Amino acid sequence: MSLLMQVKRTVEVVKTFPGLGEKIKKAREGDKRSLSQICRESGISRPYWYQLENEQIYSSVSEEMIRRIEVTLGVDLGVTFED
Repeated sequence: MSLLMQVKRTVEVVKTFPGLGEKIKKAREGDKRSLSQICRESGISRPYWYQLENEQIYSSVSEEMIRRIEVTLGVDLGVTFED
């Protein structure tokens, strides 16, 4: 019996979302939890969270991280890759 090998292809799509940092900040400010608690629940460090809010990220943020922020804060940040 021969084994079947699977090969995965990952396609990277990068898109710009102006004002996303401000949306994250407003959502956080509207939440009753402390920033420390929000960071713990989302698995994001405080320094990195501030970089996100201030849009001082020098590489692309993963969609998975944005989805974690959305789930933690209970918001839709409007990040979509549909045309």
